[in-house]
Amino acid sequence: MLRPLERCQQQWQELEEEFQQLQHCVFLRCALNGLGPSPIIENRQQQWQELEEEFQQLQETHKVYRQKLEELNNLQDACSSSIRKQKRKLKDLKYSLQRCKYTSSPEECDLIQQINIQIKERQNVFFDMEAYLPKRNGLYLNLVLGNVNVTLLSNQAKFAYKDEYEKFKLYLTIILLLGAVACRFILHYRVTDEVFNFLLVWYYCTLTIRESILISNGSRIKGWWVSHHYVSTFLSGVMLTWPDGLMYQMFRNQFLAFSIFQSCVQFLQYYYQSGCLYRLRALGKRNHLDLTVEGFQSWMWRGLTFLLPFLFFGHFWQLYNAITLFGLSRHKECKEWQVFVLALTFLLLFLGNFLTTLKVVHTKLQKNKDEMKKL
Repeated sequence: MLRPLERCQQQWQELEEEFQQLQHCVFLRCALNGLGPSPIIENRQQQWQELEEEFQQLQETHKVYRQKLEELNNLQDACSSSIRKQKRKLKDLKYSLQRCKYTSSPEECDLIQQINIQIKERQNVFFDMEAYLPKRNGLYLNLVLGNVNVTLLSNQAKFAYKDEYEKFKLYLTIILLLGAVACRFILHYRVTDEVFNFLLVWYYCTLTIRESILISNGSRIKGWWVSHHYVSTFLSGVMLTWPDGLMYQMFRNQFLAFSIFQSCVQFLQYYYQSGCLYRLRALGKRNHLDLTVEGFQSWMWRGLTFLLPFLFFGHFWQLYNAITLFGLSRHKECKEWQVFVLALTFLLLFLGNFLTTLKVVHTKLQKNKDEMKKL
């Protein structure tokens, strides 16, 4: 018994043979009548033959592509397996060295320290290798996208996605700035406020997804500046659910004014950070997948310290929002749970932003002080 696919192939071959016989008969009949095929028919027949030849080449190329793709998948699996084994062995070696450190002589301790430095460098090399290999998504990407491979295999694709992420941040920052200005001074309606808050939720949700994809592809953004967007998503969601009333109206203008200031600062950060990153990448001092952030990092010390007063002012404005909301939560007419939750969220944002920025500044000042002592 023939399978359905084989029967279809057999029927196609029979039809192809019948078509060729029919074509031959028509040609003979035209020849017997003293007529030849018209120039138009000859031209179309020649085009068909050229297409047939190109199709045969395409099939061969696609066959080679399938073979290379299978080879690539096998190489990826082999590299991933080797990296896992190397990591496991390095972990065991690091643990053994840590145990030997307490019973070693000073010379042996120096040797152990050198080996630990090399282990750390090897781990950085593994991080760069894994940026070009498929990997399992984290919990967040699994919940949002499922088990989809988000690894971009070429540098060109990685850089293009990173540039698209930066442009997305810039365009949405401008839109949010205009939206906050419109809601604060022109559109005094709860519906427009909800649209603005929904846009904030969508913006921060999209940022978290895109940042997770960039991290999977080798971007080194980490720490609080990743968590910051998750907290901001939660805060915007709570603002969206806050019903209209006396408490909402008492805080509305303050929140919109804060949103205007925050969008202005984010625009300044993007403009100056992107230029600074471009220069540092050209000098080979920064990774090509480093991103602009809504804060301050060590590489911004030269040329971007003028942003620090604006950043600290924004951090303390978040603290002021938290204090205001804590005060509203004790108001006798306050019945909404959103007030107290928002107060805690703004307080968390203040602590995270302020302490992280303060740590970066302190570390950089301490490093400069140590360098001056060496001189």
